[in-house]
Amino acid sequence: MFQWIEPRENSIPPALLEVTGGQALVARILAHRGITDPQRARAFLDPAFYQPAPPDDLPGMEIACQRIFQAIQRGERIWIWGDFDVDGQTATALLVQTLRWLGAEPRYHVPVRESEGHGVNLPYLEKILEQGADLMITCDTGITAFEALEYARERGLDVIVTDHHLLGERLPPALTHLTPRLLPENHPMCGLPGVGVAYQLALALLTRAGQPEQAQELLDLTALGIVADVALQVGDTRYLLQHGLQELRRGRRLGVRAILERAEVSPLWLNEEHLGFVLAPRLNALGRLSDANPAVELLTTSDEIRARVLAEELEILNARRQFLTAQVLAAAEDRLRADSSLLRAPVLILENPQWAPGVVGIAASQLVQRYHRPVILLSGSSSGILRGSARSIEGVDITAAITACKDLLIGFGGHPMAAGLGLMAEQLPAFRTCLAHQVQAQLDARDGLPERTLQLEVILRLEEIDLSVAEALERLAPFGPGNPTPGLMVPDVRISHVVTIGRNEDHLRMTIEDRAGNEREVLWWGGAGAELPDGWFDLACTLRASTYQGTRGGQIEWLDWRPHQTEQIDLYGMLEVVDHRAEANPLPLLERIMMEDPYAQVWGEGEALERLSQYARDRTVLQPAETLVVWTVPPSNSVLRKALEQVKPKQVVLFGVNPQTAEVEPFLQRLAGLAKFIIRQNRTVTLEKLAGLTAQSEAAVRLGLGYLEACGFVRVRFTDTGVAISEGTRQPTGEAPTYQKQLQTALEETAAYRRFYLSAARMSLFS
Repeated sequence: MFQWIEPRENSIPPALLEVTGGQALVARILAHRGITDPQRARAFLDPAFYQPAPPDDLPGMEIACQRIFQAIQRGERIWIWGDFDVDGQTATALLVQTLRWLGAEPRYHVPVRESEGHGVNLPYLEKILEQGADLMITCDTGITAFEALEYARERGLDVIVTDHHLLGERLPPALTHLTPRLLPENHPMCGLPGVGVAYQLALALLTRAGQPEQAQELLDLTALGIVADVALQVGDTRYLLQHGLQELRRGRRLGVRAILERAEVSPLWLNEEHLGFVLAPRLNALGRLSDANPAVELLTTSDEIRARVLAEELEILNARRQFLTAQVLAAAEDRLRADSSLLRAPVLILENPQWAPGVVGIAASQLVQRYHRPVILLSGSSSGILRGSARSIEGVDITAAITACKDLLIGFGGHPMAAGLGLMAEQLPAFRTCLAHQVQAQLDARDGLPERTLQLEVILRLEEIDLSVAEALERLAPFGPGNPTPGLMVPDVRISHVVTIGRNEDHLRMTIEDRAGNEREVLWWGGAGAELPDGWFDLACTLRASTYQGTRGGQIEWLDWRPHQTEQIDLYGMLEVVDHRAEANPLPLLERIMMEDPYAQVWGEGEALERLSQYARDRTVLQPAETLVVWTVPPSNSVLRKALEQVKPKQVVLFGVNPQTAEVEPFLQRLAGLAKFIIRQNRTVTLEKLAGLTAQSEAAVRLGLGYLEACGFVRVRFTDTGVAISEGTRQPTGEAPTYQKQLQTALEETAAYRRFYLSAARMSLFS
């Protein structure tokens, strides 16, 4: 659930409006983001007006260049040691290509994740030394490889480290260290990822060789690594990404072109989303599930047939990655349903020896989005070692928390938002306790979990949204960390049509309309099964220019919604909230409340309607009153808000009684029983009434009825006055599994809100 931060009025300086060519929308967003200086705005919008820092600003650059040229002139054996993520792959490929241009014949090695892990390891370093090596350059790794680099020094191997990860208390032994971590904090190269550091070394080498123009051909790899590593897009990083996208659109690199052809994506309109969601996942699949060394070959080959063969291998591995990730997520959700107490901890830690180590990081990221808390997923091995990935939320430095528990670990590394770690299985209970304590300490310093906010920058009427607006917004791209996609608010719309789309019918394509009848199409990725607004609402969305089947258009993507509000109620100032959500024996409290105020409205749903028949009312029959008692945990924020609008209370009393319809089977049993009763009574009922009787969302009821009809149990007909239910045909249609899957998603959506409701600060429930 999001707290909306609505657009604030800001004046647009005339000079800023002039820089944008009179496009007030672009100027308003720039001003909202603090970019009001015309020169800075011009450089932000057009990289031709930006002056990047010279490569030699990186300490140690001259030493690195002299040693590399010396090795080339002497015909020495040069090795490049990379990393298996896309940042490492692109950095390795970039330096391999550069050194070949300069006349060297470099060899390279990217560690195999499963057998070698991250970093420079001694066993393979020994193999390199046996094959012959005089100089080794690391890419996106090496800054903490003390043992391996000490061994390299003892064996007479010169090492140049290029890396961007956090520094330790000291630097490892090496000829020099090229890292933006040694620059002042406000330097424009501070945010460079590993491939950005490699590019600076390549540019310095090519400039000294009199070939600086060739560096242009390396910018496509640089852009791909920047997006894949989720680098902060400011300063030189944004500049390199802008130029890199231009290079990618030229389609000159055979390997990238082969991947795009296989994915049926044209390079002509390529943007950062294609890099992050088409190219990067396929390359990452190699590093996560296999051997990433072929990725370097793919990115440097001049053989078109070989490029297509390798691209096909990537496609197969990417499909396997998607399958394994889905398995991990399903198993994790099963575990949480079986033991919801796991979500009471400030950090979610799950382990399973069957999980593929290469995909737990992806799955952890998705669980962070669902549950808004740090997540660690661990997979096991026959040696008794658990290895896994951590992902965090803004405001919780997960690596700092892990560092405080380092005595329980075999090893770890990372940055504030993500980390990798390993520990013996018997240390897991102690690690859970230690990490929960450390994360909770960080949260306490911030007064609890930070709220999930949604920054909206512009209010647009539906009729205003078209391709010209989308293309104006594209001037602010590329988007990402440090430059998020602008959030738009479109008020007072409703859904007129909706269909599920996608291979697994996970997404929604909707038509929304305003009161004047203007219509636009909206995509909601992963929205199938979620509760949809009933009636008029305000939409939070993004707008991008996109090309589909050769046609250019504006694509609206759903972010969030809320009931349309013509007048915002200041609930903070109006409501007295009494919180009994943690009460283990709530019934005596309720009875005392009703004795003191017999006119209080008790909002109870599902089985509470039978157990508390003298008190409980469902959402459809609530009446205005001084006090609203929320007995059953509501299924969503919108249903809670609607109840508040109906009752208009001065006091709200919160209880935390979860209904027994959270799982598919008990929900369907209750819905089927209600359907039988309705058939016997020969009456029509509203979806909202059925939702109240089952303590679920209307979306879940609609899907549940669809399932019962697909099984042949009932026949369902939606009318202007509600839902007419009659005896079924007893002939299944084959659609039941699809309905069941979508119903599961809808119930999980409700369960996620109920977990939030039980754990959130009380006033955040009304924001």
